[in-house]
Amino acid sequence: MAAANNVSVQSIIVMGVSGSGKTTLAEGIARRLGWMYAEGDDFHPAANVAKMRAGIPLTDEDRWPWLRQIGEWITQQEKSGRSAVITCSALKRSYRDLLRENRPGVRFLYLDVPREVLAQRLAERKGHYMPASLLDSQLDTLEALQPDEPGVVVRAHGSPEDALNDALAALGLD
Repeated sequence: MAAANNVSVQSIIVMGVSGSGKTTLAEGIARRLGWMYAEGDDFHPAANVAKMRAGIPLTDEDRWPWLRQIGEWITQQEKSGRSAVITCSALKRSYRDLLRENRPGVRFLYLDVPREVLAQRLAERKGHYMPASLLDSQLDTLEALQPDEPGVVVRAHGSPEDALNDALAALGLD
């Protein structure tokens, strides 16, 4: 997996299942590097949020418009000459392929966290529409980042600061 690229404007997609720490890490990267930041969940249409809140897993058909919206945001940042970081589960290779289509600065940061840790984090999380009951469906859908995809894998089950430092080092941004 590529740790760095030769594109001056970069877009890092912090990916993984719910509870992996995407928001915490993406916010940390944006703050540390002075990059633009967006929360991928904010791009979900109301119908997707309602399904997840009801404990109904999203289908590919539900996800495509959401992924396109995220891709459009990335394109806007690139056209403006701004490096950015955004969260997105990006569970399948086909989703990641869509997100990086015609976007040479996109790299993925996959947060690898043991299931037990994910379940504990979700049980303790307050105020999020994604119920812990959907964790297994996300894990079943997840396709690991492949060696030919631009990105890195970081074990993110320690402290947030350690995960941030590990992520920046893995991305060659420290």
